[in-house]
Amino acid sequence: MNEIITKLNELNIGKVKENELLSNHTTMKIGGPADLFIEPSSIENLIKTMELLRNYKVEWTAIGRGSNLLISDAGIAGAVIKLGAGVSNMELSGNKVKVGGGYSLVSLSTQISRKGLSGLEFASGIPGSIGGAVYMNAGAHGSDISKILTKAHILFEDGEVAWLTNEEMEFSYRTSILQKKRPGIVLEAVFELKEGDRDSISAEMQRNKDYRKETQPWNYPCAGSIFRNPLPNYAGKLIEVAGLKGYSIGGAKISDMHGNFIVNTGNGKAEDVLALIKYIKKTIYELYNINIETEVEIIGRK
Repeated sequence: MNEIITKLNELNIGKVKENELLSNHTTMKIGGPADLFIEPSSIENLIKTMELLRNYKVEWTAIGRGSNLLISDAGIAGAVIKLGAGVSNMELSGNKVKVGGGYSLVSLSTQISRKGLSGLEFASGIPGSIGGAVYMNAGAHGSDISKILTKAHILFEDGEVAWLTNEEMEFSYRTSILQKKRPGIVLEAVFELKEGDRDSISAEMQRNKDYRKETQPWNYPCAGSIFRNPLPNYAGKLIEVAGLKGYSIGGAKISDMHGNFIVNTGNGKAEDVLALIKYIKKTIYELYNINIETEVEIIGRK
């Protein structure tokens, strides 16, 4: 590992750290150390980083703003690549916007709304990055990324860099080709928006923000929705009717506000959250004969 660290520093890749605690980089404030933590200062340096990791046969994991993510207490082996400020370019041209994978989804929706462009209102309260949002086809309020994305700039693990069309991304509910078939990192995305009334757009965004504040526990560290909705049912409603709201294991608790949120009450560990997930899944299956699957990404050493 020392040799690759030396190479990364020689190339002036960006931030390079050993044994960085990943609890500092997730919205749930949970996660052990990364063997190697890299935050490239540009897309070009991100591509160079991936080339080095391939050459040295170092396994890698990419993260953005750390939402929708549960990292093991034992941390992550190999390298963790964070898409941060160095991959946060934004360029608006007419009704199209090209934006870097590290850009905040909330910030983008705010910037776009001020221009009187519609299409990102649904994202006004989703605390993730563009890269993560494209990777998992993030959505809310009846819309999602697949409705507005025209193409995505992807760095695949074999080193290929390519633009994929919306169709080639193979979007489905909270899923894309990057989860199903070809692991890769979202470098940039291009979204096509529509001209609209600025006041109406702002009002809708405010309604969405207010709804989240009223129904979701963003005052506690959490990862967002834990389970995918087993449509036509809703995970949160099933959990609520089962009487599980408020149930806790260790420092992890099912939110009193929303059944599909698990919060870190202060000293929560990944093992607490995983035990709670297991308990919820078992209870919902026993009561309703429904298997609910996690939406949150669970990664790291076992």
